[in-house]
Amino acid sequence: MQPFPVPVLPPVIRVRPRTALVASADGSFRQRLADILTGLRWQVRQAEGGAQAWAEAECAAPEAVIVDSWLPDLDLGEFLQDFRKQFPQVDLVTAGGTAAEESPRGPYRQELLYALRRSQDSDTAAWNAAPALDWADPAQGRAPAAPKQFPIPLFLPSGGLPAAASPAAAVSSALPGPPALLRSAAEISTGGREPALAVRLPELIGNTPCMLEVSRRIRLVAPRSTPVLIEGPTGSGKEIVAEALHRLSTRSRKPFVAINCAAIPEALLEAELFGHTRGAFTGAVQGRIGRIESANGGTLFLDEIGEMPLALQSKLLRFVECGELQRVGDNETVKVDVRILAATHKPLAQSTEEGHFRADLYYRLAVFLIRTPSLMEHPLDLPLLVDHFLERMGREAPVKRIAPEAVAKLAAHPWPGNVRELEHVLERASILAGDETVLTAWDIDFGLAVN
Repeated sequence: MQPFPVPVLPPVIRVRPRTALVASADGSFRQRLADILTGLRWQVRQAEGGAQAWAEAECAAPEAVIVDSWLPDLDLGEFLQDFRKQFPQVDLVTAGGTAAEESPRGPYRQELLYALRRSQDSDTAAWNAAPALDWADPAQGRAPAAPKQFPIPLFLPSGGLPAAASPAAAVSSALPGPPALLRSAAEISTGGREPALAVRLPELIGNTPCMLEVSRRIRLVAPRSTPVLIEGPTGSGKEIVAEALHRLSTRSRKPFVAINCAAIPEALLEAELFGHTRGAFTGAVQGRIGRIESANGGTLFLDEIGEMPLALQSKLLRFVECGELQRVGDNETVKVDVRILAATHKPLAQSTEEGHFRADLYYRLAVFLIRTPSLMEHPLDLPLLVDHFLERMGREAPVKRIAPEAVAKLAAHPWPGNVRELEHVLERASILAGDETVLTAWDIDFGLAVN
């Protein structure tokens, strides 16, 4: 009798799951990308910064690493260069959808780019669906109009804060509106549909709708070369918006050059912008390139563009139209590739109607408009701003807390200098407090001009 044949089973091959590492300071972006990659059968690890990403890469040996276009702790260019040397086999991709120079092209590159597009498309779709938000009044059953001044009463308990309390926690109980808005991103109503989670950029402190709209506009226009006009009151963060636009653009590795048109005398502004040749004017002992030419390949930020003289506006208009400039005292033109961002604290359209600003230049600069709100327009962000500034000052000195009565004094102030004034008031209070660890109402000094 022949023995029954025993089937020979093929050996079991255990395949290690593909691992991707996502490095970004934006937790929402990391989570969206992780969800999409998980659906594509990736194992995903997350890192909040460059140092953590490096440690995760040493532990997990990932096949691919996706890095955001900005890292909070390391210079992006240096990180990519050093990471490529240490991990030459890893497929390294930036959040803009481009691979790092000389990075090996992995077999799953298309899946990574697809996941990036999906995560960015879902973010943009959520923003486009989000209308302005008004807080509902339970007593009246309707949404009240936006207040013109800070919506106080502030009836805060007296005494110091508990040791673990933060300024944001202290203020959130005193200001109206859902407490969740003061702690995380705002959920914006979408007319009966599923609510969309709004995500802000890390540079912009504030989760109220007007601040989230600024982040939304930055995300939409940053990858393009479209000229952007930033309007907003003094101290509302216009230069921060310009820096965010540059950081998220494809020009982020090139120079970001800023010039304040109101801070340079009219006689020198033309040479400062366009450069000059040797002997072009008295004191020009040698030639030099201008700010525009030094920003070649990158971004030029013209702050307080409304203060630029009319005679110089016509020369700037020619550069905006054709990308060519002519140095002072030179007959030859130079071709320069820059993206122009402009900012002003006054309504530039009104200046155009009054004849103080050229209409043709205005329409070329204001292709896309971003408006930074005054602090009076988003008072619910006050606790986040206080928390942010105290934490930042704590990098050079022990972190200080703030008492409820000091919070009440801050919230009652009209803030004509906006966020910049708030930063200076908190810095002054920290100095006046001396060695004390809690800022009190006595330490809050708005200056003689205000009091």
